[in-house]
Amino acid sequence: MNSRQLQKLGVPLHCVRTAITAVQDAVSSGAITGKQVKQQIQQVLQQPKLFVGDANFGHLAAELLEEAAAPVHAPVTYRTWGEAGIDSQAKSQMDNACRLPNAVAAALMPDAHVGYGLPIGGVLACENAVVPYAVGVDIACRMKLSVLDTPVDSLQSRFADYCQSLEEGTRFGVGAKYKRKQQHAVMDQDWNVSRVTRENKDKAWAQLGTSGSGNHFAEFGVVTLAEPDDQLGLAAGSYVALLSHSGSRGTGAAVCSTYSNIARSRLPKRYESAGQLAWLELDSEEGRDYWNAMNLMGDYASANHAVLHRNVTNLLGAHVIAGVENHHNFAWKETHGGQEVIVHRKGATPAGEGVLGVIPGSMRDPAFVVKGKGNAESLDSASHGAGRCMSRTAAKAKYNFKAEAKSLAKRGITVLSAGADEVPGVYKNILDVMAEQDDLVTIVARFDPKIVKMCGDGSRAED
Repeated sequence: MNSRQLQKLGVPLHCVRTAITAVQDAVSSGAITGKQVKQQIQQVLQQPKLFVGDANFGHLAAELLEEAAAPVHAPVTYRTWGEAGIDSQAKSQMDNACRLPNAVAAALMPDAHVGYGLPIGGVLACENAVVPYAVGVDIACRMKLSVLDTPVDSLQSRFADYCQSLEEGTRFGVGAKYKRKQQHAVMDQDWNVSRVTRENKDKAWAQLGTSGSGNHFAEFGVVTLAEPDDQLGLAAGSYVALLSHSGSRGTGAAVCSTYSNIARSRLPKRYESAGQLAWLELDSEEGRDYWNAMNLMGDYASANHAVLHRNVTNLLGAHVIAGVENHHNFAWKETHGGQEVIVHRKGATPAGEGVLGVIPGSMRDPAFVVKGKGNAESLDSASHGAGRCMSRTAAKAKYNFKAEAKSLAKRGITVLSAGADEVPGVYKNILDVMAEQDDLVTIVARFDPKIVKMCGDGSRAED
């Protein structure tokens, strides 16, 4: 009798392996014949107490009794923004996350698409538990926008200088690093908070100020405010700005992988199918270690952007007059509905009331500086971008990067390097996405890209 047949009889998924072993042992020992298997399994399911201690079916009976005694966890309900533009696989991933025993609230953003474990664009609140893959592989992937003191017309008059500052002031690609270590106070913090961070400190330092691959970018553009904004400290008008997107590089990925594997090894048997949604309780040693490592990666990702912006602006000879930045792959301790919970935002922007953030579009389409409205249904969250509508494999088969670059050049956008898997057509329409979440954020400013640099080797990173 196979797994599908046993489940059809009513054997819980996490008990199937034990049931198969029990049947094999019983048949091989002569306790039952092959024709009696179905009837025997039905009897154990109906009256497991009678089989406790049975030489062949005792373990299965014990697991069934444990299952019956376990508290029933009703799936968490959640609201979806931009329902029509979200694929069924992403919704299925969100549904699975909402069945975790510690899940208490959730939301799905309009840029949502399939990720690892939790969909990108998924927001999940858990009680006393953190899910490494609900934070993401690229821990603390974030946005940073720096408004500069250079005039807008200098983007044309000093075009070569802008290009050179991006080429020389950044590093892109898997394993990318500087020949000489960059300096930042983050490397003076305690990297002994976990074994993983301790062992990867040298790698982290070598990669400090780099941007990796995938959808990470650094670009110059024009940011426009229709009205003055006191939080930014800017008058209405147009300004040159530097916008970047990257995270915690190889060390962040190592933290995620290590602690997710630990979490999976400790899953209760009835939740083995949770897989990449495995969690660590925060009052466990491993949970505390991951939490500390995650927060260090948050500081490190912020430092990566700080170094990049410092290098590029210094090469350009510009000064920063205003800025905004935010994580969108992270977990926070927050209070919602009067309860302290761990809010995972996997590709989602914090959007508490009055909180500033940046939501990018594509190398062709605008990004937006936004101010959160503090919508309780979204757990104070918004999208982290336009969201992919095409896989990287499909994009490489459909698009020719050189042709796309020529098309963008006609629109006044220069792409220094990128791949076919990141051209504008692989993303949803950012204007549609913003319209779907007008109850989550207010648009403060619009950023239009002019000079774009990304990884050009086609390397993949989680969004």
